[in-house]
Amino acid sequence: MGFTSIPINANIVNPSFLLTVESFADAAVWKALVQIFILIAAMLLGNMLRRTIPFMRKSLIPSALLGGTIVLLLKLIPAVDRFINNDLMEIITYHCLALGFIATALKKNSGNRKTTTKAILESGVLQGGVYSLQAMLGIAITIILFVAGGFSFAAGGVILALGFGQGTGQALNYGKLYESDYGFVGGTTFGLSVAAIGFFVASIVGVVYLNILRRRGKLKVVTSGEDEHKVEDFVGQNEIPNTESVDKITINISLVVLIYGIVYGIMRLVNVNLIWGFNFLLGSLLALSVRLLLNLFSKKKIIKRELTNNYLLDRISGFMFDMMIISGVAAIDWNKFSAMWWQLIIICAVGALATFVYIRLVANNIYKGYEHEGFISMFGMMTGTASNGMILLREIDPKLETPASSNMVFSGLPAIAFGGGLLLLLGYCPKGLTESIITMSILFVAFIAFNLVLFRNKIFRRRKKVVVSQGDGEIGEEVNTDLTQDTVQPEEE
Repeated sequence: MGFTSIPINANIVNPSFLLTVESFADAAVWKALVQIFILIAAMLLGNMLRRTIPFMRKSLIPSALLGGTIVLLLKLIPAVDRFINNDLMEIITYHCLALGFIATALKKNSGNRKTTTKAILESGVLQGGVYSLQAMLGIAITIILFVAGGFSFAAGGVILALGFGQGTGQALNYGKLYESDYGFVGGTTFGLSVAAIGFFVASIVGVVYLNILRRRGKLKVVTSGEDEHKVEDFVGQNEIPNTESVDKITINISLVVLIYGIVYGIMRLVNVNLIWGFNFLLGSLLALSVRLLLNLFSKKKIIKRELTNNYLLDRISGFMFDMMIISGVAAIDWNKFSAMWWQLIIICAVGALATFVYIRLVANNIYKGYEHEGFISMFGMMTGTASNGMILLREIDPKLETPASSNMVFSGLPAIAFGGGLLLLLGYCPKGLTESIITMSILFVAFIAFNLVLFRNKIFRRRKKVVVSQGDGEIGEEVNTDLTQDTVQPEEE
């Protein structure tokens, strides 16, 4: 039996009507999806390597960071590099930062606070101190290099506080702004590179530190094994059911995207260059306002069912942050990186060492009884992200029984308040060498102020004469008195 000839409409095969295979593959409709395909494939490969290679598993390096590194290495091959669009990678990084923060801010407060207001405020002050220290040291180094002719942009080092303390998204935002508006050649790659190095510092240094403590017998690293969850971890009280006409995760994603749409409208209305770098901050504040509004409507019985779900919002923010990390690393430009690699090493090495020593000193002072847990969680967060801090913390506190995890979660708002001045300086320091020096001086004063608060118990002491009765006579004895305490206690001999 032969094949029947099928008539073909001439319009269908007309070259002017039908795109060729090559042009269709390169069409804009597929370009963004191709980048996402690459990122997802690399992330899955990174996760597989992390789970199968013992060294990778013990290093605690995030799968997203491994995936981004894989893409970055593949970009060395010209045939592969042509398929990776750096501009789209930067766009994904920029938006995922804000979307992740919005999802986190929308979460309901579980009310399970294993900490105190004092510890939360001190954790926020600590973060402000770290931001000031990192920015001060970074900008001091680039000022020296700039004067010596070894760096093109005096204010570039301030990005250390963004790449280490804030992560990929903020480092990208200001690196790109400095490159486009202030002539910082390679600024985008500089910011992304600092953030990528920060992730490695958080993971590798954190693990080395834990193993040193374990060998010295100062702590026992406990593996948490499989996560144990209860029904309450997945479903809250009086939430909309999963079987509604609209899926529950659709509602949660829609709220996140809607809030981000309003953020875009606000930024478009203001339309100032600096504000476009604060998309994550505006998103967080607006999400918190929506959260308060939803709580009010629930109390007034205007809303009968709870719309948001903490578990789903955690998954949304986790996905966004993973995509932010992998796309941020993948967006690094090798050509620009090779022109500043030794400056990056100097800045990041000094920043990592100073951050380690400073947080260690402060943790011993403010986290009494859980110094190691408080240190490792804050170090992971202030060089990588909150996820890095939580991963490291679970190695020594798998059930999160210490206040360290709660300090991380609730110190976000105080940290924004205490570190808010740094955000204002970001638009001032790139204007010139003089402005950079002034910024460094302001950061030094801020760093001193933060430490006066953190170490106030040790600084503000005075000698006081306490009368001690002994037999028939009285003996006057001078002891150190802590002015921050209600009771007077003599020092131990």
